[in-house]
Amino acid sequence: MGDSQGSSDQTQEPLRGFEALKQHTLAHKVDVALWTTRLLTVFFTLAYFIPVFGNPYNAYYKVLMANAATSALRLHQRLPGVSFNREFLSRLLTEDSCHYLFYSLIFLYVAPVTFALLPVFLFSMIHFSSYSLTLLDLMGHNSWWGARLLISLVEFQSRNILRLIAFSEIFLMPYTVILIFMGRAGLLTPFVYYHFLMQRYNSQRNPYTRNMFQELRITLEGVANKPNMPGIVRNALMSIVAFTCRLAPPQRPAQQ
Repeated sequence: MGDSQGSSDQTQEPLRGFEALKQHTLAHKVDVALWTTRLLTVFFTLAYFIPVFGNPYNAYYKVLMANAATSALRLHQRLPGVSFNREFLSRLLTEDSCHYLFYSLIFLYVAPVTFALLPVFLFSMIHFSSYSLTLLDLMGHNSWWGARLLISLVEFQSRNILRLIAFSEIFLMPYTVILIFMGRAGLLTPFVYYHFLMQRYNSQRNPYTRNMFQELRITLEGVANKPNMPGIVRNALMSIVAFTCRLAPPQRPAQQ
């Protein structure tokens, strides 16, 4: 009886190794496809900054295309049924994946903007690392300990990474205006990007952009209200805060 119980335990032991990875891939095709497109995003970003794999100009646009593919796949997961009505459009515009699909399209049609790759790269790195841990578990708990260490570092810093992404999104707004004067973007680019930033501000799943706006406002007001601050600088800072507050969109009610 003990032997039969032992053999039963052995048969119930989950598969490990490449066979388990193969079965997982077949059962979770979209998730693995997302992992692949995020890997490509990270790879092409590195290829852009370290141009040993080809033309960095081409790598820049491949980053955005890989990110667009990631966003489209994620939208397929979140909203599998497409409907041509107002309710579906409203749900579509609240999805973070839709925001970053829009983001990719914005910068696909301007000259390469290095800073625009930062949010895309960091988001891909966070999600790529998270799913890589799932794949490593399928290979065995003790496999690839070096990769597990790097993943744990990314996850430990995930909050700071998300705050950096939010800051990058905000900083890119005035930068798109500067790009016009540099002849590297069209006149409509800041207006289109402003629409993207409004969607990020109203994001229901990611409050970091909204929180970063509040942190920046508190910081600027604190600097402006210092006793030794020159009046002209104080007025300039308060004008920036007031102008930004006027541009802030009304917040959507939280979804139930």
